[in-house]
Amino acid sequence: MIEIHQFPCLSDNYGYLLHDPMSGETACIDTPDADAYLRAAQERGWQITQIWNTHWHPDHAGGNEAIKAATGCTISGPEEVTKISPLGRTLHSGDTVNLGDHTARVIDVGGHTLGHLAYHMPAEGIAFVGDSVFALGCGRMFEGTPEQFWASLQRIRALPPETMLYCAHEYTQTNAKFALHADPDNAALKDYAAEIDARRARGEATVPTKLERELNTNPFLRADDESLRNRWGGETATETFAALRKAKDDF
Repeated sequence: MIEIHQFPCLSDNYGYLLHDPMSGETACIDTPDADAYLRAAQERGWQITQIWNTHWHPDHAGGNEAIKAATGCTISGPEEVTKISPLGRTLHSGDTVNLGDHTARVIDVGGHTLGHLAYHMPAEGIAFVGDSVFALGCGRMFEGTPEQFWASLQRIRALPPETMLYCAHEYTQTNAKFALHADPDNAALKDYAAEIDARRARGEATVPTKLERELNTNPFLRADDESLRNRWGGETATETFAALRKAKDDF
């Protein structure tokens, strides 16, 4: 059984350590804060052996070199990570990475950055999605195009609906406010937003989130829904997605 340790770091990131008790291997999913990751691993008696990067931004790959210097781990990720850190293995969509006997499939989810990758572990029913999609949101489109980003979100939508999405930031409460603005008649969304407010009031995390729930409530995953297209315009889902993303940027 794979073990996942989730912990807050920086101002609003989540760090993830993925541990296989059988092999003793531990993977960092991104490295926002090297000290926080090293401390979390030490507290659990886990030896970091790998880093799996989703994209190159410093709040995702900025701790790579310090963690490698401390542990000798292998760093895997998209080629764009070499902008700030050397890679031991360059990954592409369709590749796999392993932690002991556990396998993660690499998925192209470019749009937030051009080379953004996600890691789907089908046997465990989990996916580490970085900044490609959030609970009730998606990443800001810094480098990609609407066509690229919408195609990436369709690949996420195609995962089994019971998949738990491990997003990289605690943005959900803010995302919920925009989602209600974007899709005000969605009853399931209203219930979800109320639950999020209650969870945050108790100091609880709102991720991971189940894909099935996001498919019913996340406007960015529903850009091909007729009601959203009518509200936000666009003859195609891509155009509706672009309108939603621009509106969120200005919200």
